[in-house]
Amino acid sequence: MREFFQKLKTYAPLSLKGWLVYLISMLLASLLCIMLQQVSTSDVHVPIIFVLVVLVVSLLTEGYFYGILAALTSVIAVNYAFTSPYMQIDFSPYGYPLTFMTLLAVGVAVSTLMTRDQQREKLRLETEREKLRANLLRGMSHDLRTPLTGISGSISAVLDNAEYLSPDQQRELLEGAKEHADWLCRMVENLLSVTRIGEDQPGSLHTQEEALEEVIGAAVLSFRKRNPDIAVEVSVPDTVLMVPMDPVLIQQVLQNLLDNAVIHGKTTGRIRVEATAEGNTARVSVKDDGVGISPDRLEHLFDGTLPFSGTQQSFDQTRSLGIGLSVCRTVIQAHGGSISAGNRPEGGACFSFTLPLGGKQVENP
Repeated sequence: MREFFQKLKTYAPLSLKGWLVYLISMLLASLLCIMLQQVSTSDVHVPIIFVLVVLVVSLLTEGYFYGILAALTSVIAVNYAFTSPYMQIDFSPYGYPLTFMTLLAVGVAVSTLMTRDQQREKLRLETEREKLRANLLRGMSHDLRTPLTGISGSISAVLDNAEYLSPDQQRELLEGAKEHADWLCRMVENLLSVTRIGEDQPGSLHTQEEALEEVIGAAVLSFRKRNPDIAVEVSVPDTVLMVPMDPVLIQQVLQNLLDNAVIHGKTTGRIRVEATAEGNTARVSVKDDGVGISPDRLEHLFDGTLPFSGTQQSFDQTRSLGIGLSVCRTVIQAHGGSISAGNRPEGGACFSFTLPLGGKQVENP
């Protein structure tokens, strides 16, 4: 019985949107037919209008229910109100059974096509989520081993050989352990960011409009504390860009991109963060003057399967950018935006992402 109701929910889901689409479409079609009756003595246009209604309802709703309901309602409306004899049910006129079958067939056919397309889309999204999980786990199996080994080795060296190590050597080992521990903390934050996203699709987050420049400022401030020797320039427009977002997640994206510019840019000494408005979207770019991105890695940069580096190195030899960028892509796509990367003509890499703007923008004082 439970399986029956699950299948019924899949093929005939009920929703407020579905009812609104159905009622508004039927109302508009009825009003149009009433208006046409005032200027025309023919009712040949009536079945065509209601066939269009069935098509529209089937396209804009999920499952079979609303399309078939629109078809049945249209048959009754056409027969009762808009064809002779008026204001009574009469299935005897010649050709009416064909009209009935046409409306019903359109409703079933279009609803079937849309339902199958929606199921394929859900399957595609689920496949992408499973791929992301697999990439994250594969990356973790490599990336966790290196810092954990480094932490354990450094602490063991200090504990087991304290009498043979100078204070400077002990400090160097402990600083290395702390560096590995800090990187592990950022990695865990990345993974927690993914768990905050219920679905890898727009509309799955609880967002509110935030000033983009404030989120950028918070990310840059955190980065400067960790990397005081790296010069960071920030450029924002005169208009305050209000963006519907989860600010914690977007700040995590920016921190990932800033950290990656240093870790994988190798020679990075200067980073520029730019925010611009492009129509109904905001674009944020993180540009560095490092070694850039190897061309053969660009295609799979956001898949979580390759580390980003100017040289060919294994996961064990470098802290992988794959997990960080996979998280960035997941977060940005969940906000309805896109993310891309490339090399700058003057040298270095450029990562940029877009986010839909909110309804209200204000001028900076």
